Amino acid sequence: MDHISLDRQARAILTGNDRGGYTVPTAGLYPYQWNWDSAFAAWGFAQFDVERAWTEVETLIAGQWDSGMVPHILFHQPDPGYFPGPDVWGGTGPIPSSGISQPPVAATFIRAIWEQDRAAGAARARALYPKLVKWHQWFMDWRVENGAVCITHPWEAGRDNAPDWDGAMAGIDPVGVGDYTRRDTAHVDAAMRPTKYDYDRYIWLVQMGRRLGWDDAALKAQNPFRVADPTMTFILMRAHRDLAEMGRTLGEDVGRIEAWIATLERGAEALWNPDLGAYDALDVKAQKFAGCVSNASFLCWYGGLDDDRMRPQIARVWNAVRYPVPSLEPASDRFDAKRYWRGPTWAIMNALISLGLRDQGLTAEAARLRRDTATLIAEHGFAEYFDPHTGAPAGGGTFTWTAAVWLAWASPSAGDD
Repeated sequence: MDHISLDRQARAILTGNDRGGYTVPTAGLYPYQWNWDSAFAAWGFAQFDVERAWTEVETLIAGQWDSGMVPHILFHQPDPGYFPGPDVWGGTGPIPSSGISQPPVAATFIRAIWEQDRAAGAARARALYPKLVKWHQWFMDWRVENGAVCITHPWEAGRDNAPDWDGAMAGIDPVGVGDYTRRDTAHVDAAMRPTKYDYDRYIWLVQMGRRLGWDDAALKAQNPFRVADPTMTFILMRAHRDLAEMGRTLGEDVGRIEAWIATLERGAEALWNPDLGAYDALDVKAQKFAGCVSNASFLCWYGGLDDDRMRPQIARVWNAVRYPVPSLEPASDRFDAKRYWRGPTWAIMNALISLGLRDQGLTAEAARLRRDTATLIAEHGFAEYFDPHTGAPAGGGTFTWTAAVWLAWASPSAGDD
């Protein structure tokens, strides 16, 4: 299929998943507004409907809690086809929601949307700016350990069943979790989803959070799951940089944000696993590395770190598959080509990695990854994720964020940003 036809198909996916002010990732499997999915959706909408892009991020930020946290799911309308829903989470924000956040790509994409027409978007950027600052402050206050950003639930990283969390998950005994009915496996082959072992622990963590009233201090003290994460650390580092640029344009004092950037730049070294020779997740309770070279390891360039130590790693992992970048290196004994974040290739992560490579001057590598991703989507469609060896589509279909990164980045019609 030619890229013009694919452009049309991608736009149709975004408009088809539009629920009026917010976009679902895909019908059925994910019937609500997800945090980082929504920011990607806005990036995609901005390529043909800037007004709709602004509405998407404004609707997302409208769910912000008093603490500054922006939840990972906003339950705008009841849907009995999804579990766990708002009755399980017991969120305390202005919109029924989950009690955790997700990778804060929003500031980066809001800046990108604003750059398309600064004059027209100035008032909206100014209104969103202090809310983004408050969200980023929440991360710095409650999720940072030795300068690296932690997650308190696997879902918070957006990489739900990544092997990065296996050690910390093994320390949880999901006693009392009770009976529940999963809905995800009614939509997608169970071989492509987290196992029941994982899900029992996911729900146990949700129940613990609700029992503690989602109090940040209580969770920090009592939650056994606290893992310093490359995804969160490098994405927040990049988001801080873009938020600072927004602030400068708006005439704001960005000294506090610059200090946050410096903190994360220093702290990123805490994620360097010398035995692995790569950035890795760290269980801060056990002080033990996960031992995983993942696609999140390669977000260092996106965060703004030009780290020559990672070049041999990305070349090695890239050349091990036909369709890069796998979510886990194929040499790992935990690699699974179809099971969610334990091996499949994700177009969204490829986009972030490529943008980072480009920004750090690795333009040939950035262009190659963009071409490889465009080929993958052109050959295998707008799936949630893909088998890195065969390109076979996996997970949900007609997926919002895959369509969005096609329009904003992978398509030959897209600009360089």
